[in-house]
Amino acid sequence: MAKQARAIHTRRLILEAAGEVFDEFGYESATIAEILGRAGVTKGALYFHFASKEELARGVLGEALTTEGVLPQESRLQEWVDVGMVLAHRLPAEPLLSAAIRLSADRKARDLFGTSWPGWIEFIARQLTEAKEQGELLPHVDAERTAMLFVSSWTGVEILATAHPEGESLEQRIALLYDMFLPSVAVPGALRMLDTAPDRGARVWRAHRAQSEEAEAAASV
Repeated sequence: MAKQARAIHTRRLILEAAGEVFDEFGYESATIAEILGRAGVTKGALYFHFASKEELARGVLGEALTTEGVLPQESRLQEWVDVGMVLAHRLPAEPLLSAAIRLSADRKARDLFGTSWPGWIEFIARQLTEAKEQGELLPHVDAERTAMLFVSSWTGVEILATAHPEGESLEQRIALLYDMFLPSVAVPGALRMLDTAPDRGARVWRAHRAQSEEAEAAASV
Protein backbone atom coordinates (compact mmCIF):
# COMPACT_ATOMS: atom_id res chain seq x y z
CA MET A 1 0.00 0.00 0.00
CA ALA A 2 2.87 2.37 0.85
CA LYS A 3 4.44 1.68 -2.55
CA GLN A 4 1.14 2.36 -4.29
CA ALA A 5 0.69 5.60 -2.35
CA ARG A 6 4.18 6.73 -3.38
CA ALA A 7 3.40 5.97 -7.01
CA ILE A 8 0.18 8.00 -6.84
CA HIS A 9 2.04 10.88 -5.19
CA THR A 10 4.81 10.78 -7.80
CA ARG A 11 2.31 10.77 -10.65
CA ARG A 12 0.57 13.76 -9.14
CA LEU A 13 3.87 15.66 -8.77
CA ILE A 14 4.64 15.02 -12.43
CA LEU A 15 1.19 16.14 -13.59
CA GLU A 16 1.32 19.32 -11.53
CA ALA A 17 4.78 20.14 -12.87
CA ALA A 18 3.63 19.43 -16.42
CA GLY A 19 0.63 21.68 -15.86
CA GLU A 20 2.89 24.53 -14.76
CA VAL A 21 5.19 24.11 -17.77
CA PHE A 22 2.41 23.73 -20.35
CA ASP A 23 0.60 26.71 -18.85
CA GLU A 24 3.73 28.86 -18.92
CA PHE A 25 5.29 27.83 -22.24
CA GLY A 26 2.58 26.10 -24.28
CA TYR A 27 2.82 22.56 -25.63
CA GLU A 28 5.45 23.00 -28.34
CA SER A 29 7.92 24.94 -26.20
CA ALA A 30 7.48 22.76 -23.11
CA THR A 31 10.33 20.32 -22.49
CA ILE A 32 10.61 17.10 -20.53
CA ALA A 33 13.75 18.50 -18.89
CA GLU A 34 11.83 21.49 -17.52
CA ILE A 35 9.04 19.25 -16.25
CA LEU A 36 11.57 16.94 -14.56
CA GLY A 37 13.26 19.88 -12.87
CA ARG A 38 10.01 21.20 -11.45
CA ALA A 39 8.69 17.79 -10.41
CA GLY A 40 11.96 16.83 -8.72
CA VAL A 41 11.76 13.23 -9.97
CA THR A 42 14.02 11.06 -12.10
CA LYS A 43 13.57 10.53 -15.81
CA GLY A 44 12.82 6.88 -15.09
CA ALA A 45 10.02 7.81 -12.71
CA LEU A 46 8.47 10.14 -15.27
CA TYR A 47 8.61 7.60 -18.09
CA PHE A 48 7.19 4.92 -15.80
CA HIS A 49 3.99 6.95 -15.65
CA PHE A 50 4.05 8.78 -18.99
CA ALA A 51 5.78 7.48 -22.12
CA SER A 52 5.97 10.84 -23.89
CA LYS A 53 5.19 14.55 -23.75
CA GLU A 54 1.98 13.79 -25.63
CA GLU A 55 0.91 11.35 -22.91
CA LEU A 56 1.69 14.00 -20.31
CA ALA A 57 -0.56 16.46 -22.12
CA ARG A 58 -3.33 13.85 -22.24
CA GLY A 59 -2.87 13.35 -18.51
CA VAL A 60 -3.22 17.08 -17.86
CA LEU A 61 -6.38 17.20 -19.98
CA GLY A 62 -7.74 14.24 -18.03
CA GLU A 63 -7.44 16.24 -14.82
CA ALA A 64 -9.42 19.15 -16.28
CA LEU A 65 -12.85 17.56 -16.04
CA THR A 66 -13.22 17.92 -12.30
CA THR A 67 -16.23 18.77 -10.19
CA GLU A 68 -14.28 18.54 -6.93
CA GLY A 69 -15.65 21.00 -4.43
CA VAL A 70 -19.18 21.12 -5.85
CA LEU A 71 -21.64 20.10 -3.14
CA PRO A 72 -24.97 18.41 -3.98
CA GLN A 73 -27.90 20.83 -4.31
CA GLU A 74 -31.62 20.29 -4.73
CA SER A 75 -31.47 22.65 -7.71
CA ARG A 76 -29.55 21.25 -10.67
CA LEU A 77 -29.24 24.82 -11.96
CA GLN A 78 -27.48 25.82 -8.75
CA GLU A 79 -25.10 22.89 -9.17
CA TRP A 80 -24.41 24.09 -12.71
CA VAL A 81 -23.64 27.55 -11.37
CA ASP A 82 -21.44 26.06 -8.67
CA VAL A 83 -19.41 24.03 -11.16
CA GLY A 84 -18.50 27.15 -13.13
CA MET A 85 -17.95 29.34 -10.08
CA VAL A 86 -15.80 26.83 -8.17
CA LEU A 87 -13.66 26.33 -11.27
CA ALA A 88 -13.32 30.11 -11.64
CA HIS A 89 -12.20 30.30 -8.01
CA ARG A 90 -9.67 27.46 -8.27
CA LEU A 91 -8.21 28.03 -11.71
CA PRO A 92 -6.01 31.12 -11.09
CA ALA A 93 -4.16 29.27 -8.33
CA GLU A 94 -3.97 25.83 -10.01
CA PRO A 95 -1.81 25.70 -13.17
CA LEU A 96 -2.90 22.12 -13.80
CA LEU A 97 -6.43 23.38 -14.50
CA SER A 98 -5.43 26.45 -16.50
CA ALA A 99 -2.98 24.37 -18.56
CA ALA A 100 -5.87 22.23 -19.79
CA ILE A 101 -7.53 25.34 -21.20
CA ARG A 102 -4.30 26.49 -22.84
CA LEU A 103 -3.77 23.04 -24.40
CA SER A 104 -7.36 22.93 -25.63
CA ALA A 105 -6.99 26.36 -27.22
CA ASP A 106 -3.69 25.42 -28.93
CA ARG A 107 -4.69 24.41 -32.48
CA LYS A 108 -1.56 22.35 -33.17
CA ALA A 109 -1.70 20.62 -29.82
CA ARG A 110 -5.37 19.67 -30.03
CA ASP A 111 -4.76 18.00 -33.39
CA LEU A 112 -2.57 15.55 -31.48
CA PHE A 113 -4.68 14.77 -28.42
CA GLY A 114 -8.00 16.57 -28.59
CA THR A 115 -9.43 18.87 -25.92
CA SER A 116 -11.23 18.78 -22.59
CA TRP A 117 -14.28 20.51 -24.08
CA PRO A 118 -16.37 17.47 -25.16
CA GLY A 119 -16.29 16.09 -21.62
CA TRP A 120 -17.40 19.42 -20.17
CA ILE A 121 -20.18 19.81 -22.73
CA GLU A 122 -21.47 16.31 -22.03
CA PHE A 123 -21.37 16.85 -18.26
CA ILE A 124 -23.17 20.21 -18.36
CA ALA A 125 -25.74 18.85 -20.83
CA ARG A 126 -26.59 16.14 -18.28
CA GLN A 127 -26.98 18.77 -15.55
CA LEU A 128 -29.25 20.86 -17.77
CA THR A 129 -31.28 17.82 -18.79
CA GLU A 130 -31.89 17.00 -15.12
CA ALA A 131 -32.74 20.66 -14.46
CA LYS A 132 -35.31 20.53 -17.25
CA GLU A 133 -36.82 17.34 -15.82
CA GLN A 134 -37.17 19.18 -12.49
CA GLY A 135 -39.00 22.03 -14.18
CA GLU A 136 -36.17 24.56 -13.80
CA LEU A 137 -35.63 25.27 -17.50
CA LEU A 138 -37.84 26.98 -20.04
CA PRO A 139 -39.56 24.54 -22.43
CA HIS A 140 -37.62 25.64 -25.53
CA VAL A 141 -34.17 25.04 -24.04
CA ASP A 142 -32.02 22.42 -25.79
CA ALA A 143 -29.64 21.04 -23.15
CA GLU A 144 -26.85 19.98 -25.51
CA ARG A 145 -26.79 23.17 -27.58
CA THR A 146 -26.97 25.29 -24.44
CA ALA A 147 -24.09 23.35 -22.88
CA MET A 148 -21.99 23.82 -26.02
CA LEU A 149 -22.66 27.56 -26.08
CA PHE A 150 -21.94 27.94 -22.38
CA VAL A 151 -18.63 26.05 -22.51
CA SER A 152 -17.63 28.23 -25.46
CA SER A 153 -18.55 31.37 -23.54
CA TRP A 154 -16.86 30.28 -20.27
CA THR A 155 -13.65 29.44 -22.12
CA GLY A 156 -13.68 32.74 -23.97
CA VAL A 157 -14.17 34.70 -20.75
CA GLU A 158 -11.24 32.85 -19.13
CA ILE A 159 -8.92 33.40 -22.09
CA LEU A 160 -9.76 37.11 -22.20
CA ALA A 161 -9.33 37.41 -18.42
CA THR A 162 -5.88 35.84 -18.69
CA ALA A 163 -4.86 38.10 -21.58
CA HIS A 164 -6.26 41.21 -19.89
CA PRO A 165 -6.11 40.59 -16.12
CA GLU A 166 -6.62 44.23 -15.16
CA GLY A 167 -10.03 45.08 -13.77
CA GLU A 168 -12.49 42.42 -12.65
CA SER A 169 -11.37 39.01 -11.39
CA LEU A 170 -12.23 35.81 -13.23
CA GLU A 171 -14.85 35.05 -10.55
CA GLN A 172 -16.53 38.41 -11.16
CA ARG A 173 -16.54 37.88 -14.92
CA ILE A 174 -17.96 34.35 -14.69
CA ALA A 175 -20.64 35.57 -12.27
CA LEU A 176 -21.60 38.17 -14.89
CA LEU A 177 -21.67 35.44 -17.55
CA TYR A 178 -24.19 33.47 -15.50
CA ASP A 179 -26.25 36.60 -14.83
CA MET A 180 -26.46 37.25 -18.57
CA PHE A 181 -27.02 33.61 -19.51
CA LEU A 182 -29.51 32.32 -16.95
CA PRO A 183 -32.53 34.56 -17.73
CA SER A 184 -32.65 33.07 -21.24
CA VAL A 185 -32.87 29.45 -20.00
CA ALA A 186 -34.30 29.38 -16.45
CA VAL A 187 -37.94 29.67 -15.41
CA PRO A 188 -38.51 32.80 -13.26
CA GLY A 189 -39.21 30.84 -10.08
CA ALA A 190 -35.93 28.91 -10.31
CA LEU A 191 -34.00 32.00 -11.37
CA ARG A 192 -34.97 33.92 -8.25
CA MET A 193 -33.52 31.20 -6.01
CA LEU A 194 -30.07 31.02 -7.60
CA ASP A 195 -26.91 32.33 -5.94
CA THR A 196 -24.59 33.75 -8.61
CA ALA A 197 -22.57 36.10 -6.40
CA PRO A 198 -18.88 36.43 -7.38
CA ASP A 199 -17.80 34.80 -4.10
CA ARG A 200 -20.10 31.80 -4.55
CA GLY A 201 -17.25 29.57 -5.75
CA ALA A 202 -15.02 30.51 -2.82
CA ARG A 203 -17.79 29.80 -0.30
CA VAL A 204 -18.66 26.42 -1.83
CA TRP A 205 -14.96 25.47 -2.03
CA ARG A 206 -14.40 26.36 1.64
CA ALA A 207 -17.44 24.30 2.67
CA HIS A 208 -16.13 21.35 0.67
CA ARG A 209 -12.68 21.61 2.25
CA ALA A 210 -14.22 21.80 5.73
CA GLN A 211 -16.26 18.67 5.07
CA SER A 212 -13.19 16.85 3.75
CA GLU A 213 -11.14 17.77 6.80
CA GLU A 214 -13.92 16.62 9.13
CA ALA A 215 -14.16 13.31 7.30
CA GLU A 216 -10.38 12.80 7.48
CA ALA A 217 -10.37 13.60 11.19
CA ALA A 218 -13.20 11.14 11.84
CA ALA A 219 -11.44 8.42 9.84
CA SER A 220 -8.22 8.84 11.84
CA VAL A 221 -9.91 8.35 15.22
